Amino acid sequence: MPESDEQPPPSTPSTASTPPVYIHPRREPFEHGLLPIPKLIFTDGAQTLIPIRDKLLSLSSGSTHRVNFEAIAESFQISHDHARLVIETIASVLHSDSDPSVTAKPSEIGSIGVNVFDLMMFLYIQSYKRLLPKGHKDSAAVADVWPSTSAFDGFLSALSPLQLVRSNSRRSMPSQADEEAHQLSYLHKHLGNILSLLAESVEGDGEESLVLSMDKLEHLGFLIYFGEKGSERIPLSQNAPFFANSDPEMPAVPVPAAQVHDWLIENIASALTRITERASAKENGPTSASDQDVPMADVSASSVKSSPGPRGPSSIEGISKSSYVRLPNDIKGSSVKVINCHESVIYILAPLKYATVYGCSDATIVLGAVGKAVRIEHCERVHVIAAAKRICIANCRECVFFLGVNQTPLLVGDNHKLQVAPYNTFYSLLEEHLKQVGVDPTINRWDAPVALGVIDPHDSLSHPAGVSEVQTESASPVDPDQFTNFLIPNWFEGQQSGSTKDNPFPLPEAYLASQQRNLKNLEETKNSLKDIDLDESRKREVAAALHVCFKDWLYASGNIRQLYCLQGE
Repeated sequence: MPESDEQPPPSTPSTASTPPVYIHPRREPFEHGLLPIPKLIFTDGAQTLIPIRDKLLSLSSGSTHRVNFEAIAESFQISHDHARLVIETIASVLHSDSDPSVTAKPSEIGSIGVNVFDLMMFLYIQSYKRLLPKGHKDSAAVADVWPSTSAFDGFLSALSPLQLVRSNSRRSMPSQADEEAHQLSYLHKHLGNILSLLAESVEGDGEESLVLSMDKLEHLGFLIYFGEKGSERIPLSQNAPFFANSDPEMPAVPVPAAQVHDWLIENIASALTRITERASAKENGPTSASDQDVPMADVSASSVKSSPGPRGPSSIEGISKSSYVRLPNDIKGSSVKVINCHESVIYILAPLKYATVYGCSDATIVLGAVGKAVRIEHCERVHVIAAAKRICIANCRECVFFLGVNQTPLLVGDNHKLQVAPYNTFYSLLEEHLKQVGVDPTINRWDAPVALGVIDPHDSLSHPAGVSEVQTESASPVDPDQFTNFLIPNWFEGQQSGSTKDNPFPLPEAYLASQQRNLKNLEETKNSLKDIDLDESRKREVAAALHVCFKDWLYASGNIRQLYCLQGE
């Protein structure tokens, strides 16, 4: 029989009733699980990590193999705060939502700790280098929203010319297909070392002395899974031919690690070949806007493109000079990426697990409720309003963050002139969404940001010696007198409405006092205008002057766009 153009993957026999199932990297650890802490980055494979693993196992609690922040701090000679940060980061990208670190209260997560083998997977990928941002397809089209020079270029004089160019370049995120291929290639190269961290030694010679049990193989699920578009993720042990038919009542017999290695390498190679073939087919044929692997085109406000994917994140890209709204029914999946949006107001009023904002400028972005992690990167003059479990801010300038966060905000990379403030808005379904994703509005760490290295060791550029230890610039709190509430229009009118009537995150005393003072001043001004004894012509002059001042403020602040948007509803 003639062979088909695309062979079925090694993991699954091809039948008419069984669609092909391919291996994929889990995007979350690579996108939200990297920390620029030098003492956690090992470049010698498993050589150093295996003795550390054995030490941690000796410190762990019984059969659960869990270690708390004190054991991690001792083993890696890092501070207790950084050790807690490690545990919080792992919990935010774990493949199991039932793990105790995921379900723990924020005050308990450090003592509950993490499983040693999940920690090994996390530590190994700290050597991963991200793909470089690609140059913008149409530099001229974005020249007015991402200037080639900035008032803050003086801060970059200590960096190399290559880094200086990168700091001012117009950036475009790699496509999902590019990132997936890059992550799979990394796993293909390092799989032997990764498996050695999960394997156990038995009597024998050479590679045959390392075996892998079914429960240890599941920890590899931190990095990879089997599945396809629109399908559930399949645990590795269920798809492994050597464990697939195991009796759940009886522990499966461990198998040689070399056998698992060969099986996974074959599957990764098959997945990489498929990505290459699909990319080649798209280059030679028409592209589909609904395919999540297609790089998003940069578009104007009159032609906004949104790319939802059942497996990948929903992407919102290229919005310029407009308002844009996404409600729960508009979001496919549990992740959102906002990319290269400028001079716009963007509302994402939905419960999410992950959110990424990348390469945006002069915009206001409202993120409803994010239960795992938010990452804001390469943004300039952006206001972000976010209710989330945790947030990481990288390489941003002149941005203001209004936060309701359960964990300390993390600042990494080359940040300048950042400000933080307490959460300042609400919408009718907010409290329901917060509860749905597990964000506690009674805990807000907005004012305790942690600043790490100014140079990100996880990008693919080389860095000058010694700079990696330099701490990034922290963020200053917004002056309470400058703090204002942000009003979200009732986008849910005519749909399901919720019970939230006010900001669920309590304001600190200074900000609450300022807010009450502003309301009192407003009320006094309104009463004063009412009590002025003027004839009708003078009243009209006063009203006209107020309208002119208000109009000037609308244009100066950019809020005029929201009025136009509301008018069009």
